[in-house]
Amino acid sequence: MREHIIVSTRDRVTTVTISRTDKKNAITFAMYTAIAEAIEEYGQTDQARALVITGEGDMFTAGNDLQDFMTGGLPAGDAENPIIRFLNAIRDCPKPLIAAVNGSAIGVGLTMLLHCDLVYSANSATFSAPFVQLGLVPEAGSSMLLPASLGMAVANDVLLAGRVLTASEALNHGLVARVFTDGELRSEVQEIAKAIAASSPVALKQSKALIRNQRDEVAGHMAAEIKIFAAQLQSPDFAESVAAKLQKRAPNYG
Repeated sequence: MREHIIVSTRDRVTTVTISRTDKKNAITFAMYTAIAEAIEEYGQTDQARALVITGEGDMFTAGNDLQDFMTGGLPAGDAENPIIRFLNAIRDCPKPLIAAVNGSAIGVGLTMLLHCDLVYSANSATFSAPFVQLGLVPEAGSSMLLPASLGMAVANDVLLAGRVLTASEALNHGLVARVFTDGELRSEVQEIAKAIAASSPVALKQSKALIRNQRDEVAGHMAAEIKIFAAQLQSPDFAESVAAKLQKRAPNYG
């Protein structure tokens, strides 16, 4: 087990579990590195032919660990930065990525789903991207990919107004493929992943490449986002947002 990340492989299906339940599965720099390593290894070897990302307990992930952001920042364009390495890995993986969203998917918990090829959800799951509410901007290509997935009106409702989508709303808007009961999610997704892993690996790779043929456009958009995101991390608005959150008060942006 890497730090708070559990990686296991069975029936040619690798499962990556975010396991930091005491912090609502918030992802630290070390955890980003561990997830990126698991995805890179999966993409480069034939040990597994499907990979499932899920969370431990009743939370998928609360998103980025804000303390890491406050202390470590996010150097724009630094491919070795753990977050950028993770984003590059999940965007560029040539093999099927599956998400089993077992609870709330917040921030990067939502935006990473846009790079997964199949997204399945538990009934109790919710989806939100409160970047603006933290003085930040969308990341992971979500300002391009979320409108393409949900439509501009709903995407703006999520990204600008802070709307939280339920599992049924995410299904209706095409963000997730199927919704299962909380108790059935993991077993159902495992069976789907096994079926995918039993398919032609060459056909899977070629099909994914055809479906995701806008890779360069997405990469360019992500680079533009991350440059602004990195600058916003140094802004007074972000500092005020975090202070307000820690002090349990409304932010005052002046």
